[in-house]
Amino acid sequence: MTLEHYLIAAGILFCTGLFGMIVRRNILVIFMCLELILASATLTLVAFSRFRLTSGLPDIDAQMLVFFVITVAAAEVAVGLAIIVSLYRSTQSVHMEDLHTLKG
Repeated sequence: MTLEHYLIAAGILFCTGLFGMIVRRNILVIFMCLELILASATLTLVAFSRFRLTSGLPDIDAQMLVFFVITVAAAEVAVGLAIIVSLYRSTQSVHMEDLHTLKG
């Protein structure tokens, strides 16, 4: 596989996530689409790291950045799901049309 194959796969993941965020109105689906976008960024970083050789070895800088992206994604999942549960408890709905105010 070449770099182009990885970039095409990452582009498809990104476009699918972006399309889902624009079209869907369920908060959980939008949240999963955001995770697809982060996965496409991670795949792009790993692909560039794999195909950029430094002294005959793959470059490790992008792979270390991937760990940072995964850590941010994990924190985003924890905080995002807590917010979604809180909104569901207050409104009994997870649809964007029903969430027009954030007052407590």
